[in-house]
Amino acid sequence: MSGHSKWKTIKNKKGKEDAKRGAIFTKLARYIMVAARDGGADPEYNASLKAAIDKAKAENMPNDNIDRAIKKGAGGLDGQNYENIIYEGYGPGGVAVLVQCLTDNRNRTAADVRHAFDASGGNLGQNGSVSFMFDHKGVIWIPAEGLDEESVMMEALDAGAEDFSKEVDVFEVLTSVTAFNDVRNRLSANYKFEKADLDYIPQNYSEVSDPAHQKALFKFLDNLEDNDDVQEIYHNWDIPEDLDF
Repeated sequence: MSGHSKWKTIKNKKGKEDAKRGAIFTKLARYIMVAARDGGADPEYNASLKAAIDKAKAENMPNDNIDRAIKKGAGGLDGQNYENIIYEGYGPGGVAVLVQCLTDNRNRTAADVRHAFDASGGNLGQNGSVSFMFDHKGVIWIPAEGLDEESVMMEALDAGAEDFSKEVDVFEVLTSVTAFNDVRNRLSANYKFEKADLDYIPQNYSEVSDPAHQKALFKFLDNLEDNDDVQEIYHNWDIPEDLDF
């Protein structure tokens, strides 16, 4: 399971996400608006919008909120100019981190992200400083309950998936970026998804044994997630299952 996905799982177990539901919806609405602005309001002809809507539904975002975001994006965002930016660096304990942002103010976001790295004892790097340690892949999670693993695996591979594995209570399907939409569309005919998105998957994981670094990493990632401009955080921290702060 990818570093940021494992982070999300642990956060969910700790019940922290519910308290931030409103902030999550704000980020998702921005994601949907930009996708609708760039590719149109019809998800059947706009793969990015379809992915954004799927992501919003996975977070139980109300349909009314989704529809409003689509309409606002298709209407041009009232002059707001959002852009995607990825920041790279090392967090506490030398963990490699990618921070994917969607912002209408590059200077503000850069300053906020740099402050988060500096305050944690990490180091914000240049473009390419850690991204070479990650692979950009399509990731699909299918709830495993009641399904035959071999049947799902064969269907996923036949659809064009690169890899398939069982991760806790889901089947994880990995695809290339170019094959992602085709694989997702074919599998969606027979299965419900817990997740379907493009992720950055670490090639190797970094163990952090120092409790002080573990606590600093947890706080660092938590602080980044609180930033409205931060859409996703990817990292290669091998998070202990018994992490408890």
